[in-house]
Amino acid sequence: MATKKKSTGSKAKAKTKPVTSVAAVNPKDFIAAVANETRRADANALLKLFTKISGWKARMWGPTIVGCGVYHYTYESGRTGTSPVIGFSPRAGSLVIYVFDFDAKAALLAKLGKHKGGIAQCLYINKLSDIDLSVLGKILEGGIKKAKQVWPVTAN
Repeated sequence: MATKKKSTGSKAKAKTKPVTSVAAVNPKDFIAAVANETRRADANALLKLFTKISGWKARMWGPTIVGCGVYHYTYESGRTGTSPVIGFSPRAGSLVIYVFDFDAKAALLAKLGKHKGGIAQCLYINKLSDIDLSVLGKILEGGIKKAKQVWPVTAN
């Protein structure tokens, strides 16, 4: 997830892009192919939670990120791009959740349960049974609200 930054002179291209081909992967198909049974079940639960909280349909962003909503950013350098407002990836080592930082996020993270990171945009969770899903829902809501304050946001 991008934040407003000063130009460093670099014109690197964004790596996270929406999947737009005719044969685009459906998030449910991607999740069904996750080898680890717990990770697959957790990813299905996150898919439901993300679409419920956001009200947006999920889509794939690159080969491994499921995202909801779209924000459009422009850096001071002039570089522009799009990214999901909220997203997750069921990686082998952990579930990675992408959500904007906001003022009350640290207090919510303290109530979340077992996790790593999260102060910036990446939150790492081993399994959903380690955390309080209602707190995660509040974190997602806060991240969506912050994204709408900072960048132009649209549904997929």
